[in-house]
Amino acid sequence: MRRFFLFLTSLGLLAACKSNTIDQRGGALAVTFANQVNGSPLVLNTATYTNKAGEAFTVSKFDYFISNIRLIRADGSAYVVPQDNSYFLLRAADPTSQSFTLTGVPAGDYAQIEYMVGIDSLRNTADISQRKGVLDPGSSHTSGMYWDWNTGYIHLKLEGTSPAAPTDVAGARTFRYHIGLYGGYQTRTINNLRTVRIPLGLDAASSRLSVGPNLQTSLQLLVDAGKLFDGPKPFKIAQYPDVMVSPFSATIANNYATMFSFGFSLAVSQ
Repeated sequence: MRRFFLFLTSLGLLAACKSNTIDQRGGALAVTFANQVNGSPLVLNTATYTNKAGEAFTVSKFDYFISNIRLIRADGSAYVVPQDNSYFLLRAADPTSQSFTLTGVPAGDYAQIEYMVGIDSLRNTADISQRKGVLDPGSSHTSGMYWDWNTGYIHLKLEGTSPAAPTDVAGARTFRYHIGLYGGYQTRTINNLRTVRIPLGLDAASSRLSVGPNLQTSLQLLVDAGKLFDGPKPFKIAQYPDVMVSPFSATIANNYATMFSFGFSLAVSQ
């Protein structure tokens, strides 16, 4: 079933590639983030999952920023995606947001991809003229990924329900994790920015992704939302049902930094 799912996804990625014009100065790389929980596709509101503590939960929202992308070659050199083109908001409720294409990538082979989960401190504090698209505070308000009261972007949101959560004022058993903070501007804060580096293969020997003007190259990365609970430091929803700016937010950031892994890559001559 897993292989069949990946095969169908790869066909969809290739179809998406065909609709884009490849920058002849280099190549294009179509990237898709496939949200999951414990190896099963993430389905909002209806699917029930279980964490390592044995707590059942459903997910109603799962949104996160990806930024500052670098493609790293086997010799350690890297192509740095121009920063203005390197900010993406991925929303589980919007499938179109879960894929994007990097153009103008220098032709060659790449062994790893690196990126930041969240919005870096420089862009958090930049003039509003330098914050367009998904970084526009207006659109970020609409998507709920910007704090006015704390002046900054929310790196990641996970919300849902669980019988293990305490009853809220509305009588529902909900949990929410809104993780932001970048170290502070004038006042020091927790720094919950995390950088992730992923080998582009199942092992070191196969970690190679080819990009070029005559190739349609696609990459799928798996994202396991369950790692927020079951990462390096597992925790119970019952104990921490609502976390935003408390010190425990750093533990959750450390956990979700481990939720990304290689799915597959495909390069087809055209």
